[in-house]
Amino acid sequence: MAANSPKDLSAWERLERGRQAKAESGGYAGFGSPAFGQRSINGELVDDPAECQIIELVRRHHKSGKSLQKIADWLNAQGYTTKRGKPWRRISVKRILDRLYGKTPRTSGKII
Repeated sequence: MAANSPKDLSAWERLERGRQAKAESGGYAGFGSPAFGQRSINGELVDDPAECQIIELVRRHHKSGKSLQKIADWLNAQGYTTKRGKPWRRISVKRILDRLYGKTPRTSGKII
């Protein structure tokens, strides 16, 4: 048996190799669900139009000077929910803005 045969690898190593192979072929190989504003369709990341509209609302409210908590409260009052159907929180809004303004890179589907 070869030293690096699949039976010699841990479950984590096998999963990691699979993610790398998928990323090399151009597929989405991220961990967990895609970022808010994106979804995976047939292994490719695409923009989610409904979530992109919410991102634009968050951006506008932030530019007008509202606090993260005020934005979260407004989204909740309007009936918007997060990707997982939960109420908005300050940290959820912060993550949206961090990705929007480049503090956290949006996932390209490629493992670097």
